[in-house]
Amino acid sequence: MRPPTGRRAFDWLIARPIAHRGLHDAKRGVVENTRSAFAAAMASNYAIECDVQLTADGEAVVFHDDTLDRLAMAQGPLIARTSAELTSITLRGSTDRIGTLADLLGEVRGRVALIIELKSAWNGNVALAFRALQLLRSYSGPCALMSFDPDLIEVLRCEPRIPRGIIAERVTRSEWQALPLARRLELRHLRHCQRTLPHFISFDACGLPWPPVTQLRAAGLPVITWTVRSEDEAAAVRRYCDQITFEGFLP
Repeated sequence: MRPPTGRRAFDWLIARPIAHRGLHDAKRGVVENTRSAFAAAMASNYAIECDVQLTADGEAVVFHDDTLDRLAMAQGPLIARTSAELTSITLRGSTDRIGTLADLLGEVRGRVALIIELKSAWNGNVALAFRALQLLRSYSGPCALMSFDPDLIEVLRCEPRIPRGIIAERVTRSEWQALPLARRLELRHLRHCQRTLPHFISFDACGLPWPPVTQLRAAGLPVITWTVRSEDEAAAVRRYCDQITFEGFLP
């Protein structure tokens, strides 16, 4: 694959450590992917990583899980709820409610870099990618979209001004077994890059070094890594990446 641009074009992406789901601390009532977590990250001048999901009415909301049970004062699949329903739900152990991607963009306003993960149901539905693009076309701050799902990243090629990245790992965990073998091998070896043409790679810290990632980095693609949870882990992985996505400590 020939990278669409060089690493220097992404100085903003790798300039600061990236707070995983914001700078959250549940013990202090600052829950992941909330307004409070994002405000804390901005106060410390960290870039922000966040997750977005598609709602029943086609909106993008900031939330990690497919279901509400773990984090919210509600239960059941997120996709079954409208954005109006979801934004009325409070997060467990917090005063924050679920927010929309539009809300987040309005709060950040370009003050720090935003790296937004598009969650996928792996069912061919790419509506979330189109909604995110629609929102980001009028956003002037540094931001990028990324996903594990190559189908979503391929859609993003229609808007080359918005950087796109592929999230990847070695694809050995049991949850990947639900996907066909051919798809798992495509993900494991980053064979989709000819059609996704990512601008950067976000790779599992536990899986580095990994030859396909090493080759892409040598070709000019910046590599960020997730999720680093200590200074020792950061020191071990920095030789293989250009920036870390962290939580649980302050790098």
